Amino acid sequence: MRQDPARGVTPGPTGGRLRGRMSPLLKRILLLNALPPALLAAALLYLDQYQNGLLAAEVSALRTQARIYAGAIGEAAVRLEDDRAVLVPDIARPLLRRLVEPSPATQARLFDNTGLVVADSRVREGPGGAVVTEPLPPPPPRGALAGSVVGLYERLLSAFPIAVSGGGGVVVDLAPDAPSFDWQPDLGPDRREELRLALEGGVEPYVRRTAEGRLLISVAEPARRANQGVGIVLLTREARDVDQRLLEIRISVLGLFAISLALTVALSVFLARTLAAPILELARAASRMRAGEGRTGSVPSALLARGDEIGILARDLQAAASALWARVDSNERFAADVAHELKNPLTSVRSAIETLRRIEKPEQRLRLLAIIADDAVRMDRLISDIADSSRVDAELSRTAVEPVDIAPILAALAELHAATMHETDPELKLEAPAEGLVVRGVEGRVVQVFRNMLGNAVSFSHAGSTVWLRARLTGAVVEVAVEDEGPGIPEANLESIFDRFYSERPRGERFGQHSGLGLSISRQIVEGLGGRIVAENRRDEAGRVLGARFVVRLPKA
Repeated sequence: MRQDPARGVTPGPTGGRLRGRMSPLLKRILLLNALPPALLAAALLYLDQYQNGLLAAEVSALRTQARIYAGAIGEAAVRLEDDRAVLVPDIARPLLRRLVEPSPATQARLFDNTGLVVADSRVREGPGGAVVTEPLPPPPPRGALAGSVVGLYERLLSAFPIAVSGGGGVVVDLAPDAPSFDWQPDLGPDRREELRLALEGGVEPYVRRTAEGRLLISVAEPARRANQGVGIVLLTREARDVDQRLLEIRISVLGLFAISLALTVALSVFLARTLAAPILELARAASRMRAGEGRTGSVPSALLARGDEIGILARDLQAAASALWARVDSNERFAADVAHELKNPLTSVRSAIETLRRIEKPEQRLRLLAIIADDAVRMDRLISDIADSSRVDAELSRTAVEPVDIAPILAALAELHAATMHETDPELKLEAPAEGLVVRGVEGRVVQVFRNMLGNAVSFSHAGSTVWLRARLTGAVVEVAVEDEGPGIPEANLESIFDRFYSERPRGERFGQHSGLGLSISRQIVEGLGGRIVAENRRDEAGRVLGARFVVRLPKA
């Protein structure tokens, strides 16, 4: 875990490169949170349905106004000749001008039955018969905000062109060359069919946006007298109210969007501070752990105290770090214990060899050779158990567990003991059902656990005593117990007996019988399979120790 100071520590991916820069997580949060209000604002900027409703209302009102003008022309500017109504232009011109005077942004034209313009509300006769054209009021100047909103809207329209309908057959012409107030229907003496349709009221309303930004609406209504068409009134008006209302709505929408965007940014920053920043802190803590800094307290206490998922992650990371450091410490102690345990028999062998060189008596030489042989056996068993202990965790992590029936395993171990027991060995009694003892495990390792437990019980039992091997099913757990009539276990050592190289042995145990790793390996295997192993003393009613009991509990398959 610790890095060589001479080589340095390779900085982790979060060891400072993200400081001073926007977190990628914050960028994603901002994008996801800002996209919905942006789409809403873009959609509302079109305001198609609202605009169409306003235009339809304007068209309807302008048509009503045109019908009133046409009715007035038909009544006041027409004379009857031989039951035929004839338009009188000299009366119609001032009448049309007076009718339009209350509407400043409106122009009216009057066509006769041949399609010629006979009156224009903007044209009047001046002194000496001169023709004077009165200009219409210019469009109101736009402020900076209004200009920005309209410019944004026009750019949106250019980027995403749409067809706008005013309803009722009204089509809005958004072409940049749309005609201004000087538009008139395509009428004339050579277009009789169009003229006839116009005299019958067949001219469709025309709505357009001019190059100078005016929104104009034109409607045409026939002027009649005694059910006879005498002319056509063309009324054109600038729909300033529509533009003003749309502008107000768009400004409100943009204001709401700005407020929502500000809230979105603030909430995104807050969310990033509660998510991205703690994650970066955890990453830095992991980097410090990898560099060997801070065995405890690597994760900030503020993160450990949180009650959300970040707190769970922080506590799990701290627990993993603690477990990792515990494993490192355990490996260091294991290496030291291995060196110590190997040093004792090696020292004994070296001493015996040096003594053997100086002794010539055959019986003494044989005794020294026996000591050397016992030490060799002990070292061989010790090295084998050390290798086995180092392999257990890795093997269990990559080996798939499967159902294992332990009833035949226990029966085979009992038969093997009966066949190989010596006169000084205790008797083994098996008390287990013949079926129903199926656990989830690795068969070879399960057998190793039971052999270690039996070997430990036999080695600590005196001649003529009994060792019981009992098994039963308790709920979702299969319980196997090995009981002996040996000296028992000191109460203070009931837990430490499973430590590696446990060295406290009862008097009379034969030299070299155990490496001190059997029970430790058994605990590794049992816990690796999701079970538990415990040691306890057997006692009578008076509390006297009758022997030791080792109990293994494994989950049922």
